[in-house]
Amino acid sequence: MESTLPQIGQARRPALDWYLQAKFGLFIHWGAYAVAGAEASWPIMTPDLSEVMFGTQVRIREADYAALPGRFNPVDFDAEAWVRIAQDAGMRYMVFTAKHHDGFCMFDAPGTDYKITNTPFGRDVCLELAQACAKAGMPLGFYYSPPDMHHPGYRDTRKPARKNWLGEPRRKEWGSYLDYMESHLRKLLSDYGPVKILWFDGLTSHAKYDPRRFHRLIRSLSPETLINDRLGDDYDFITPEQSFPGQGIPVRTGKPPAADSAGGDILFRTVTLLYKIPGARGWIRKQIQKMNEGALTLTPVQQEPYPDAERFQPWETCMTMGRSWGYNQHETDWKAPGKLVRNLVEVASRGGNYLLNVGPTERGAFPAQALERLAYAGKWLEKHSEAIYGCTYTPLQGLPWGRATRHGDRMATRQEERLAPPYSETFYLHVFDWPLSQKLDVSSFPGQASRVSLLNGEALAFTQTGPQLEIRLPAQAPDPDVSVLAVEIR
Repeated sequence: MESTLPQIGQARRPALDWYLQAKFGLFIHWGAYAVAGAEASWPIMTPDLSEVMFGTQVRIREADYAALPGRFNPVDFDAEAWVRIAQDAGMRYMVFTAKHHDGFCMFDAPGTDYKITNTPFGRDVCLELAQACAKAGMPLGFYYSPPDMHHPGYRDTRKPARKNWLGEPRRKEWGSYLDYMESHLRKLLSDYGPVKILWFDGLTSHAKYDPRRFHRLIRSLSPETLINDRLGDDYDFITPEQSFPGQGIPVRTGKPPAADSAGGDILFRTVTLLYKIPGARGWIRKQIQKMNEGALTLTPVQQEPYPDAERFQPWETCMTMGRSWGYNQHETDWKAPGKLVRNLVEVASRGGNYLLNVGPTERGAFPAQALERLAYAGKWLEKHSEAIYGCTYTPLQGLPWGRATRHGDRMATRQEERLAPPYSETFYLHVFDWPLSQKLDVSSFPGQASRVSLLNGEALAFTQTGPQLEIRLPAQAPDPDVSVLAVEIR
Protein backbone atom coordinates (compact mmCIF):
# COMPACT_ATOMS: atom_id res chain seq x y z
CA MET A 1 0.00 0.00 0.00
CA GLU A 2 1.31 3.43 -0.90
CA SER A 3 2.18 5.47 2.15
CA THR A 4 -0.30 8.14 3.20
CA LEU A 5 2.11 9.87 5.54
CA PRO A 6 4.18 13.05 5.36
CA GLN A 7 7.25 13.06 3.18
CA ILE A 8 10.63 12.66 4.89
CA GLY A 9 14.12 13.05 3.50
CA GLN A 10 14.48 10.30 0.92
CA ALA A 11 17.58 8.77 2.51
CA ARG A 12 15.73 7.93 5.74
CA ARG A 13 12.20 7.44 4.35
CA PRO A 14 12.26 3.62 4.06
CA ALA A 15 13.46 3.25 7.66
CA LEU A 16 10.82 5.68 8.93
CA ASP A 17 7.83 4.34 7.03
CA TRP A 18 6.93 1.57 9.47
CA TYR A 19 7.39 3.92 12.42
CA LEU A 20 5.12 6.63 11.02
CA GLN A 21 2.45 4.02 10.37
CA ALA A 22 2.71 2.37 13.82
CA LYS A 23 1.43 5.20 16.06
CA PHE A 24 1.30 3.25 19.33
CA GLY A 25 4.16 1.61 21.21
CA LEU A 26 5.01 0.11 24.61
CA PHE A 27 7.84 1.59 26.68
CA ILE A 28 9.19 -0.71 29.42
CA HIS A 29 11.26 0.62 32.32
CA TRP A 30 12.62 -2.37 34.17
CA GLY A 31 15.72 -3.09 36.20
CA ALA A 32 16.93 -4.18 39.61
CA TYR A 33 15.35 -1.04 41.10
CA ALA A 34 12.01 -2.90 40.89
CA VAL A 35 13.16 -4.98 43.88
CA ALA A 36 12.88 -1.89 46.08
CA GLY A 37 9.94 -0.33 44.24
CA ALA A 38 12.19 2.68 43.67
CA GLU A 39 12.25 4.93 40.64
CA ALA A 40 14.90 4.12 38.07
CA SER A 41 18.23 5.80 38.92
CA TRP A 42 16.93 9.17 40.07
CA PRO A 43 16.80 8.34 43.82
CA ILE A 44 20.61 8.08 43.87
CA MET A 45 21.19 11.02 41.50
CA THR A 46 18.97 13.64 43.08
CA PRO A 47 16.82 12.13 45.88
CA ASP A 48 14.76 15.24 46.65
CA LEU A 49 13.79 15.95 43.05
CA SER A 50 13.10 12.28 42.46
CA GLU A 51 10.33 12.27 45.04
CA VAL A 52 8.72 15.35 43.54
CA MET A 53 9.05 14.34 39.90
CA PHE A 54 7.89 10.74 40.19
CA GLY A 55 5.78 10.59 43.31
CA THR A 56 7.78 7.71 44.75
CA GLN A 57 7.68 7.25 48.51
CA VAL A 58 10.82 5.11 48.51
CA ARG A 59 14.06 6.58 49.87
CA ILE A 60 17.09 4.37 49.41
CA ARG A 61 20.78 4.73 50.17
CA GLU A 62 23.12 4.59 47.21
CA ALA A 63 24.96 1.55 48.57
CA ASP A 64 21.68 -0.31 49.04
CA TYR A 65 20.54 0.66 45.57
CA ALA A 66 23.79 -0.59 44.01
CA ALA A 67 23.35 -3.91 45.80
CA LEU A 68 19.82 -4.58 44.49
CA PRO A 69 20.98 -6.84 41.61
CA GLY A 70 22.02 -9.39 44.21
CA ARG A 71 18.32 -9.83 45.06
CA PHE A 72 16.95 -9.53 41.52
CA ASN A 73 15.36 -12.82 40.47
CA PRO A 74 12.29 -12.13 38.30
CA VAL A 75 11.03 -15.70 38.06
CA ASP A 76 7.73 -14.64 36.45
CA PHE A 77 9.37 -12.96 33.47
CA ASP A 78 7.90 -14.28 30.23
CA ALA A 79 9.03 -12.40 27.13
CA GLU A 80 6.42 -13.97 24.88
CA ALA A 81 3.65 -13.02 27.32
CA TRP A 82 4.87 -9.41 27.33
CA VAL A 83 4.72 -9.29 23.55
CA ARG A 84 1.21 -10.77 23.51
CA ILE A 85 0.02 -8.17 26.02
CA ALA A 86 1.44 -5.37 23.88
CA GLN A 87 -0.12 -6.76 20.71
CA ASP A 88 -3.50 -7.24 22.41
CA ALA A 89 -3.30 -3.58 23.46
CA GLY A 90 -2.92 -2.61 19.81
CA MET A 91 0.72 -1.61 20.15
CA ARG A 92 2.88 -1.84 17.04
CA TYR A 93 6.37 -1.68 18.59
CA MET A 94 8.22 -1.96 21.91
CA VAL A 95 11.14 -0.05 23.47
CA PHE A 96 12.95 -1.71 26.37
CA THR A 97 15.49 -0.25 28.82
CA ALA A 98 18.75 -2.05 28.06
CA LYS A 99 20.61 0.28 30.45
CA HIS A 100 19.32 3.13 32.59
CA HIS A 101 21.31 5.92 34.25
CA ASP A 102 22.28 3.68 37.16
CA GLY A 103 24.49 1.69 34.78
CA PHE A 104 22.86 -1.69 35.43
CA CYS A 105 22.60 -3.60 32.12
CA MET A 106 19.63 -5.79 31.26
CA PHE A 107 21.72 -7.62 28.65
CA ASP A 108 24.98 -9.57 28.67
CA ALA A 109 27.00 -6.35 28.37
CA PRO A 110 30.75 -6.48 27.77
CA GLY A 111 33.13 -4.77 30.18
CA THR A 112 31.03 -5.05 33.34
CA ASP A 113 29.67 -7.46 35.94
CA TYR A 114 26.86 -5.04 36.79
CA LYS A 115 24.32 -6.80 34.60
CA ILE A 116 21.36 -9.15 34.59
CA THR A 117 23.43 -12.22 33.68
CA ASN A 118 25.34 -11.76 36.94
CA THR A 119 22.24 -11.89 39.16
CA PRO A 120 20.38 -14.84 40.71
CA PHE A 121 18.19 -14.76 37.58
CA GLY A 122 21.20 -15.14 35.30
CA ARG A 123 19.37 -14.78 31.96
CA ASP A 124 19.75 -12.18 29.22
CA VAL A 125 16.42 -10.36 29.29
CA CYS A 126 17.14 -8.31 26.16
CA LEU A 127 17.96 -11.46 24.22
CA GLU A 128 14.80 -13.27 25.28
CA LEU A 129 12.69 -10.23 24.47
CA ALA A 130 14.39 -9.86 21.08
CA GLN A 131 13.67 -13.50 20.29
CA ALA A 132 10.03 -13.17 21.36
CA CYS A 133 9.56 -10.01 19.28
CA ALA A 134 11.15 -11.63 16.24
CA LYS A 135 8.83 -14.63 16.58
CA ALA A 136 5.76 -12.39 16.80
CA GLY A 137 6.84 -9.86 14.16
CA MET A 138 6.95 -7.06 16.73
CA PRO A 139 9.52 -4.29 16.04
CA LEU A 140 11.84 -3.84 19.03
CA GLY A 141 13.92 -0.89 20.12
CA PHE A 142 16.37 -0.48 22.97
CA TYR A 143 16.57 2.44 25.37
CA TYR A 144 20.21 3.16 26.24
CA SER A 145 21.39 5.72 28.77
CA PRO A 146 24.65 7.58 28.09
CA PRO A 147 24.75 8.72 31.75
CA ASP A 148 26.11 5.89 33.91
CA MET A 149 26.40 6.17 37.70
CA HIS A 150 28.31 2.88 38.00
CA HIS A 151 31.19 3.33 35.56
CA PRO A 152 34.35 5.02 36.96
CA GLY A 153 35.07 6.59 33.58
CA TYR A 154 31.78 8.49 33.61
CA ARG A 155 32.32 9.92 37.10
CA ASP A 156 34.53 9.46 40.12
CA THR A 157 32.56 6.68 41.80
CA ARG A 158 34.35 7.26 45.11
CA LYS A 159 31.99 10.22 45.52
CA PRO A 160 28.22 9.97 46.05
CA ALA A 161 26.36 10.02 42.74
CA ARG A 162 24.41 13.09 43.83
CA LYS A 163 27.70 15.02 43.74
CA ASN A 164 28.66 14.27 40.13
CA TRP A 165 25.69 12.55 38.44
CA LEU A 166 25.96 14.77 35.37
CA GLY A 167 29.30 13.19 34.51
CA GLU A 168 32.88 14.47 34.49
CA PRO A 169 33.98 14.71 30.85
CA ARG A 170 37.16 16.67 31.72
CA ARG A 171 38.71 13.70 33.54
CA LYS A 172 41.20 11.63 31.56
CA GLU A 173 39.04 8.55 32.18
CA TRP A 174 36.20 9.97 30.06
CA GLY A 175 37.57 8.43 26.87
CA SER A 176 37.45 4.98 28.41
CA TYR A 177 33.79 5.51 29.18
CA LEU A 178 32.98 6.40 25.55
CA ASP A 179 34.80 3.25 24.46
CA TYR A 180 32.66 1.31 26.94
CA MET A 181 29.52 2.86 25.42
CA GLU A 182 30.68 1.83 21.97
CA SER A 183 31.21 -1.78 23.04
CA HIS A 184 27.62 -1.86 24.32
CA LEU A 185 26.11 -0.41 21.18
CA ARG A 186 28.11 -2.79 19.00
CA LYS A 187 26.80 -5.68 21.10
CA LEU A 188 23.17 -4.56 20.93
CA LEU A 189 23.29 -3.93 17.17
CA SER A 190 25.10 -7.18 16.38
CA ASP A 191 23.74 -9.92 18.66
CA TYR A 192 20.04 -9.16 19.17
CA GLY A 193 18.56 -9.25 15.69
CA PRO A 194 17.11 -6.18 13.97
CA VAL A 195 17.07 -3.23 16.36
CA LYS A 196 14.45 -0.86 14.98
CA ILE A 197 15.10 2.02 17.42
CA LEU A 198 17.93 3.22 19.64
CA TRP A 199 16.25 5.42 22.20
CA PHE A 200 18.96 7.44 23.95
CA ASP A 201 18.27 9.37 27.13
CA GLY A 202 21.27 11.65 27.36
CA LEU A 203 19.47 14.16 29.61
CA THR A 204 21.32 17.34 28.60
CA SER A 205 24.62 18.62 27.19
CA HIS A 206 24.76 15.83 24.62
CA ALA A 207 27.94 17.10 23.00
CA LYS A 208 30.07 15.58 25.78
CA TYR A 209 29.23 12.10 24.42
CA ASP A 210 30.68 12.81 20.96
CA PRO A 211 27.35 12.25 19.16
CA ARG A 212 28.88 12.14 15.69
CA ARG A 213 31.00 9.15 16.67
CA PHE A 214 27.99 7.15 17.78
CA HIS A 215 25.67 8.23 14.99
CA ARG A 216 28.30 7.13 12.47
CA LEU A 217 28.69 3.84 14.32
CA ILE A 218 24.94 3.15 14.31
CA ARG A 219 24.48 4.11 10.66
CA SER A 220 27.36 1.84 9.64
CA LEU A 221 26.29 -1.18 11.72
CA SER A 222 22.53 -0.90 11.26
CA PRO A 223 21.40 1.69 8.66
CA GLU A 224 17.71 0.94 9.27
CA THR A 225 17.86 1.69 13.01
CA LEU A 226 16.05 4.89 13.96
CA ILE A 227 17.68 7.28 16.45
CA ASN A 228 15.88 9.71 18.73
CA ASP A 229 16.98 13.26 19.53
CA ARG A 230 18.61 12.69 22.94
CA LEU A 231 22.13 12.15 21.66
CA GLY A 232 22.74 15.20 19.51
CA ASP A 233 21.92 16.11 15.93
CA ASP A 234 21.25 13.75 12.98
CA TYR A 235 18.22 12.23 14.69
CA ASP A 236 15.13 10.72 13.07
CA PHE A 237 12.46 11.79 15.54
CA ILE A 238 12.04 14.06 18.55
CA THR A 239 10.74 13.02 21.96
CA PRO A 240 8.68 15.42 24.08
CA GLU A 241 8.08 13.77 27.45
CA GLN A 242 4.79 13.49 29.38
CA SER A 243 3.19 16.01 27.01
CA PHE A 244 2.36 16.68 23.40
CA PRO A 245 2.64 19.83 21.30
CA GLY A 246 -0.43 21.93 21.98
CA GLN A 247 -0.06 24.76 19.49
CA GLY A 248 0.18 22.88 16.20
CA ILE A 249 2.24 20.32 14.33
CA PRO A 250 6.00 19.84 14.97
CA VAL A 251 8.19 21.03 12.11
CA ARG A 252 11.84 20.59 11.23
CA THR A 253 14.11 23.44 12.29
CA GLY A 254 17.43 22.35 10.81
CA LYS A 255 19.02 22.98 14.21
CA PRO A 256 20.45 20.62 16.84
CA PRO A 257 18.22 19.82 19.84
CA ALA A 258 18.07 22.53 22.47
CA ALA A 259 19.58 20.12 25.02
CA ASP A 260 22.82 19.90 23.01
CA SER A 261 24.26 22.97 24.71
CA ALA A 262 26.13 22.89 28.02
CA GLY A 263 23.38 25.03 29.53
CA GLY A 264 21.29 21.95 30.29
CA ASP A 265 23.73 20.65 32.89
CA ILE A 266 23.88 24.12 34.41
CA LEU A 267 20.09 24.18 34.65
CA PHE A 268 20.01 20.83 36.46
CA ARG A 269 22.70 21.98 38.92
CA THR A 270 20.87 25.26 39.54
CA VAL A 271 17.51 23.59 40.19
CA THR A 272 19.14 21.07 42.55
CA LEU A 273 20.75 23.88 44.54
CA LEU A 274 17.62 26.03 44.59
CA TYR A 275 15.54 23.16 45.89
CA LYS A 276 17.47 23.35 49.14
CA ILE A 277 16.12 26.89 49.68
CA PRO A 278 12.64 26.81 51.31
CA GLY A 279 11.37 29.82 49.37
CA ALA A 280 12.35 28.38 46.00
CA ARG A 281 11.26 24.83 46.79
CA GLY A 282 7.55 25.60 46.47
CA TRP A 283 8.03 27.26 43.09
CA ILE A 284 10.05 24.30 41.79
CA ARG A 285 7.37 21.90 42.98
CA LYS A 286 4.76 23.85 41.02
CA GLN A 287 6.85 23.73 37.84
CA ILE A 288 7.37 19.99 38.21
CA GLN A 289 3.64 19.54 38.74
CA LYS A 290 3.02 21.42 35.49
CA MET A 291 5.46 19.07 33.75
CA ASN A 292 3.65 16.04 35.16
CA GLU A 293 0.35 17.44 33.87
CA GLY A 294 1.83 18.12 30.43
CA ALA A 295 1.47 21.89 30.76
CA LEU A 296 5.23 22.61 30.76
CA THR A 297 8.00 21.24 28.56
CA LEU A 298 11.75 21.54 29.13
CA THR A 299 12.62 21.57 25.44
CA PRO A 300 10.39 23.71 23.20
CA VAL A 301 9.10 22.19 19.97
CA GLN A 302 8.76 24.39 16.89
CA GLN A 303 5.17 24.11 15.60
CA GLU A 304 3.01 25.32 12.72
CA PRO A 305 -0.79 25.12 12.27
CA TYR A 306 -0.67 22.91 9.16
CA PRO A 307 2.84 22.48 7.75
CA ASP A 308 3.73 21.21 4.33
CA ALA A 309 4.52 17.50 4.48
CA GLU A 310 8.19 18.13 3.72
CA ARG A 311 8.50 20.28 6.85
CA PHE A 312 6.86 17.81 9.20
CA GLN A 313 9.09 16.65 12.06
CA PRO A 314 8.45 13.00 13.09
CA TRP A 315 7.86 12.89 16.82
CA GLU A 316 6.86 10.65 19.68
CA THR A 317 5.71 11.43 23.19
CA CYS A 318 6.63 9.02 25.98
CA MET A 319 4.24 8.96 28.90
CA THR A 320 3.66 7.08 32.14
CA MET A 321 0.35 5.54 33.17
CA GLY A 322 0.84 6.96 36.65
CA ARG A 323 3.69 9.21 37.72
CA SER A 324 6.49 6.65 38.03
CA TRP A 325 8.47 5.11 35.18
CA GLY A 326 9.61 2.11 37.19
CA TYR A 327 7.47 -0.11 39.38
CA ASN A 328 6.11 1.77 42.39
CA GLN A 329 3.92 -0.22 44.77
CA HIS A 330 2.74 3.08 46.27
CA GLU A 331 1.50 4.50 42.96
CA THR A 332 -1.97 6.03 43.33
CA ASP A 333 -2.03 8.64 40.57
CA TRP A 334 -2.99 6.31 37.71
CA LYS A 335 -4.43 8.00 34.62
CA ALA A 336 -7.96 6.93 33.81
CA PRO A 337 -8.11 4.36 30.98
CA GLY A 338 -10.27 6.68 28.89
CA LYS A 339 -7.74 9.46 29.35
CA LEU A 340 -5.04 7.25 27.82
CA VAL A 341 -7.27 6.58 24.80
CA ARG A 342 -7.81 10.31 24.35
CA ASN A 343 -4.08 10.89 24.66
CA LEU A 344 -3.49 8.44 21.82
CA VAL A 345 -5.97 10.35 19.67
CA GLU A 346 -4.41 13.70 20.63
CA VAL A 347 -0.98 12.46 19.55
CA ALA A 348 -2.16 10.82 16.32
CA SER A 349 -4.08 13.97 15.34
CA ARG A 350 -0.78 15.85 15.37
CA GLY A 351 1.05 13.20 13.36
CA GLY A 352 2.95 11.74 16.33
CA ASN A 353 3.47 8.37 18.02
CA TYR A 354 2.36 7.51 21.55
CA LEU A 355 4.89 5.49 23.59
CA LEU A 356 3.06 4.41 26.74
CA ASN A 357 5.16 3.14 29.64
CA VAL A 358 4.83 0.23 32.03
CA GLY A 359 7.09 -0.63 34.97
CA PRO A 360 7.07 -4.40 35.66
CA THR A 361 7.34 -5.74 39.21
CA GLU A 362 10.44 -7.31 40.72
CA ARG A 363 9.06 -10.72 39.67
CA GLY A 364 8.68 -9.66 36.05
CA ALA A 365 4.90 -9.19 35.86
CA PHE A 366 2.98 -6.12 34.74
CA PRO A 367 1.01 -4.46 37.57
CA ALA A 368 -2.72 -5.16 37.51
CA GLN A 369 -3.52 -1.48 36.98
CA ALA A 370 -1.31 -1.41 33.90
CA LEU A 371 -2.87 -4.57 32.50
CA GLU A 372 -6.33 -3.07 32.95
CA ARG A 373 -5.35 0.05 31.01
CA LEU A 374 -3.60 -1.82 28.24
CA ALA A 375 -6.61 -4.08 27.75
CA TYR A 376 -8.90 -1.03 27.67
CA ALA A 377 -6.83 0.62 24.94
CA GLY A 378 -6.82 -2.63 22.98
CA LYS A 379 -10.60 -2.93 23.03
CA TRP A 380 -10.97 0.66 21.78
CA LEU A 381 -8.47 0.06 18.98
CA GLU A 382 -10.26 -3.13 17.90
CA LYS A 383 -13.15 -0.90 16.79
CA HIS A 384 -11.27 2.24 15.77
CA SER A 385 -7.90 1.10 14.41
CA GLU A 386 -8.47 2.47 10.90
CA ALA A 387 -8.67 5.98 12.36
CA ILE A 388 -5.25 5.66 14.06
CA TYR A 389 -2.79 3.38 12.23
CA GLY A 390 -1.32 4.96 9.12
CA CYS A 391 -3.12 8.23 9.82
CA THR A 392 -1.68 11.67 10.30
CA TYR A 393 -2.58 15.30 10.92
CA THR A 394 -5.20 17.33 9.07
CA PRO A 395 -5.97 21.04 8.57
CA LEU A 396 -8.64 20.60 11.25
CA GLN A 397 -6.85 21.66 14.42
CA GLY A 398 -8.16 23.15 17.66
CA LEU A 399 -11.62 21.60 17.28
CA PRO A 400 -13.95 22.39 20.21
CA TRP A 401 -15.53 18.91 20.25
CA GLY A 402 -12.55 16.63 19.56
CA ARG A 403 -9.76 15.87 17.06
CA ALA A 404 -9.31 14.72 13.46
CA THR A 405 -7.00 12.32 11.63
CA ARG A 406 -6.56 11.66 7.96
CA HIS A 407 -6.08 8.59 5.79
CA GLY A 408 -5.99 8.77 2.01
CA ASP A 409 -4.61 7.42 -1.23
CA ARG A 410 -1.52 9.54 -0.68
CA MET A 411 -0.24 12.49 1.31
CA ALA A 412 0.72 15.26 -1.08
CA THR A 413 2.93 18.29 -0.69
CA ARG A 414 1.34 21.70 -1.22
CA GLN A 415 2.77 21.90 -4.75
CA GLU A 416 1.40 18.46 -5.60
CA GLU A 417 -2.02 19.39 -4.23
CA ARG A 418 -2.16 22.34 -6.62
CA LEU A 419 -1.17 20.28 -9.67
CA ALA A 420 -2.80 16.89 -9.05
CA PRO A 421 -6.32 15.87 -10.10
CA PRO A 422 -8.84 15.14 -7.30
CA TYR A 423 -8.20 12.00 -5.27
CA SER A 424 -10.19 10.27 -2.55
CA GLU A 425 -9.30 10.13 1.10
CA THR A 426 -10.96 9.74 4.45
CA PHE A 427 -11.01 12.14 7.37
CA TYR A 428 -11.80 10.71 10.78
CA LEU A 429 -13.57 12.94 13.28
CA HIS A 430 -12.80 11.82 16.84
CA VAL A 431 -15.61 13.21 18.99
CA PHE A 432 -14.74 13.65 22.67
CA ASP A 433 -17.86 15.57 23.66
CA TRP A 434 -20.96 14.11 22.00
CA PRO A 435 -23.35 17.02 21.18
CA LEU A 436 -26.68 16.93 22.98
CA SER A 437 -28.14 18.67 19.92
CA GLN A 438 -27.40 15.53 17.85
CA LYS A 439 -25.65 17.77 15.36
CA LEU A 440 -21.93 18.12 14.72
CA ASP A 441 -20.81 21.35 13.05
CA VAL A 442 -17.45 21.25 11.27
CA SER A 443 -16.38 24.64 9.97
CA SER A 444 -13.66 25.08 7.34
CA PHE A 445 -13.89 21.47 6.22
CA PRO A 446 -11.15 20.97 3.59
CA GLY A 447 -13.01 19.12 0.85
CA GLN A 448 -16.37 18.00 -0.47
CA ALA A 449 -17.85 15.21 1.61
CA SER A 450 -19.29 12.30 -0.35
CA ARG A 451 -20.28 10.05 2.55
CA VAL A 452 -20.33 10.22 6.36
CA SER A 453 -20.66 7.15 8.57
CA LEU A 454 -19.91 5.60 11.93
CA LEU A 455 -17.07 3.09 11.87
CA ASN A 456 -19.62 0.25 12.01
CA GLY A 457 -20.75 1.32 8.55
CA GLU A 458 -23.96 3.11 9.59
CA ALA A 459 -24.45 6.07 7.25
CA LEU A 460 -25.19 9.49 8.73
CA ALA A 461 -27.11 12.30 7.11
CA PHE A 462 -25.17 15.47 6.39
CA THR A 463 -25.34 18.76 4.55
CA GLN A 464 -22.47 20.87 3.29
CA THR A 465 -22.47 24.45 2.13
CA GLY A 466 -19.00 25.42 0.99
CA PRO A 467 -16.61 24.59 3.83
CA GLN A 468 -19.43 24.30 6.41
CA LEU A 469 -20.25 20.65 7.11
CA GLU A 470 -23.17 19.67 9.36
CA ILE A 471 -23.61 16.04 10.42
CA ARG A 472 -26.70 14.55 12.06
CA LEU A 473 -25.82 12.25 14.96
CA PRO A 474 -27.55 9.48 16.90
CA ALA A 475 -28.74 10.43 20.36
CA GLN A 476 -26.28 8.08 22.06
CA ALA A 477 -22.52 8.31 21.67
CA PRO A 478 -21.15 5.02 20.28
CA ASP A 479 -18.18 5.13 22.69
CA PRO A 480 -17.89 6.62 26.19
CA ASP A 481 -14.46 8.13 25.53
CA VAL A 482 -13.94 8.81 21.83
CA SER A 483 -16.55 8.16 19.12
CA VAL A 484 -15.29 8.25 15.54
CA LEU A 485 -16.98 9.35 12.32
CA ALA A 486 -15.53 8.63 8.87
CA VAL A 487 -15.93 11.36 6.27
CA GLU A 488 -15.07 10.32 2.72
CA ILE A 489 -14.11 13.20 0.48
CA ARG A 490 -12.84 13.99 -2.99
